[in-house]
Amino acid sequence: MNISEFTVDGRSKFHLSKIKTDSSGKVRSKEGAQKILEKNIATVQELQAKFYAQDKYSVLIIIQAMDTAGKDGVIKHVMTGLNPQGTEVHSFKQPSAEELNHDYLWRAHKNLPQRGQFGIFNRSYYEELLVVRVHDLIATQKIPAELVTKDIWKQRFRQIKDFEKYLSENGTIIIKIFLHISKEEQKQRLLARINDKSKNWKFSEADIKERGYWDQYQKCYEEVIRKTSSGKAPWYVVPADKKWFARLVISEIIVQTLEGLKLKFPSLGKDELKQLEESKRKLMEE
Repeated sequence: MNISEFTVDGRSKFHLSKIKTDSSGKVRSKEGAQKILEKNIATVQELQAKFYAQDKYSVLIIIQAMDTAGKDGVIKHVMTGLNPQGTEVHSFKQPSAEELNHDYLWRAHKNLPQRGQFGIFNRSYYEELLVVRVHDLIATQKIPAELVTKDIWKQRFRQIKDFEKYLSENGTIIIKIFLHISKEEQKQRLLARINDKSKNWKFSEADIKERGYWDQYQKCYEEVIRKTSSGKAPWYVVPADKKWFARLVISEIIVQTLEGLKLKFPSLGKDELKQLEESKRKLMEE
């Protein structure tokens, strides 16, 4: 799969409205996509073992989307092959009192993955450029009044881009996913949560309220993606109306990103190999 068609790296103009939400590319069937997904999951397992053993890089996967777009499903179905010992998932909800007593990137920074580890952010520090902006929550963040100027969002775009540059220059591979769902598809998924008793627990009245801000969110997402994309931390805008296709695309993105690192198991030096032989001798003599 050519993942460049989903990539926004800041080198060209970007308009969210021009990206189709219901695309399935050249993959014509859900069954065919599932077979490729299973193959990719197995490949990620192999690559993660080398990644963990190499202990040089870390991977940060950020998943952003409107409600019902499938963030949890992606984590469940695409990341299922990742070794739990080398993977941590963090969900970013409303900030706690402790988090509000720090700068807005603090809660993200303290949850970043170690070298050799995968970190998955279900939502992320990008909420500071989305929900905080849409609902004008900046006043709740205890920022000195003189610092809350008309340029504060411009400053945050710069700060986040600088933050990601810093991370990439220190060995963190950043994969940013935006699940792009249509308003009509979201409506159908919300109705399914209401009509299917087994899905009632998923429904929240807050989802309906947030849906009322659809246009504002779309505008903010477009600006976020346009202004925080870079070669080292691109955004991948993934069509999400068909869950099976979105999961396939994300698995391809992860596989191709890891393969680009040219991972391999560490090789031992002469002294280390000699020590291995000595250890083997001792075990065989028991």
